Amino acid sequence: MELDVCNGHKQLIPLSHHPDFSKQGYQVIRELGRNTQGGRVTYLAKVLNSNQQVVIKEFCFANVSADWSGVKAYEREIEILQQLNHSRIPRYLDSFEIPGIFYLVQEYKNAPSLSSKRSFHPEKIKQIALSILEILVYLQKQVPPIIHRDIKPENILIDEQLNAYLVDFGLAKIQDTKIILSSFVTGTPGFMPPEEQFGHLLTEASDLYSLGVTLICLLTNTRSVDIGKLINDKYRFNFQKLVPQISPRFESWLMKMVERNHKRRYANATIALAALKPIEVVNSDTGIENLVRIIKPSKRATILGIATAIALATLGATLMSCQPGITVRQLLESKECRDFNFNGSCQQKTQD
Repeated sequence: MELDVCNGHKQLIPLSHHPDFSKQGYQVIRELGRNTQGGRVTYLAKVLNSNQQVVIKEFCFANVSADWSGVKAYEREIEILQQLNHSRIPRYLDSFEIPGIFYLVQEYKNAPSLSSKRSFHPEKIKQIALSILEILVYLQKQVPPIIHRDIKPENILIDEQLNAYLVDFGLAKIQDTKIILSSFVTGTPGFMPPEEQFGHLLTEASDLYSLGVTLICLLTNTRSVDIGKLINDKYRFNFQKLVPQISPRFESWLMKMVERNHKRRYANATIALAALKPIEVVNSDTGIENLVRIIKPSKRATILGIATAIALATLGATLMSCQPGITVRQLLESKECRDFNFNGSCQQKTQD
């Protein structure tokens, strides 16, 4: 049984009960998700007399008289979503309403969300990041740019080829305006950029923060509701010990994505995408490079100098082992000469 609070009435309804949308031309197949507190339910449905599957999102308002103006604003702003034409953003198809309830119909993508219990290799997480950034580049190139405002694992679908689909534009904001699509809901704690929490103007870097948090969730296998466990007392993410295999460059890129000050992040998705493409995600450093990476910058030059001196000393000892008077055959069999490929040098010494 499920508690239904729509229109201010509380009643228990069977979970198998689905609304009848036959008058609107749809038949519900099953329920995809339910947010009782937020008054939202998502259904998988089919178009009557067709095999086309669609997603129907239900937005329920406990107080019709107080909230209906918000629905009308949502309807007006949803016209912006109708202009979006990207293969990895489910298309807007239809909308309808009944007293106290607003319904949005969108294209169905047969792919699970990132919130499902799956783990990905860091290289695959990079591929997912690139795919999402491509969508954000498209949104930010709209005139005016569109800020999604609710990027999190639950709102990103991933197919078997690791193509990302961005869904749930209920919070999308048109940059430099005060109009918010579906202003009756708020962002997700832990994923909202600091500037939004304090009511400051959002920028194209705002969605990058939320994407960075999402990637940290994937890398550390952390649930969205537990993301706060990765934030230290200075309100910065501290996850590096959980993923020691990632490279310093990828770690640096990711930390820049989640900078608290938006001016220190990448300015937009285009720049973040270009910066990520050449980065190797998995750490391939040598032992010395790993050691130097964790040492304070002021002492790195000294460590590198010592390492260089050791290498030169080893090389000198090898050359000294190739003394005149030793037969060429002996030199060619010398392990040191073979290892350093100094056969030619040794042979020259024997001829001098």
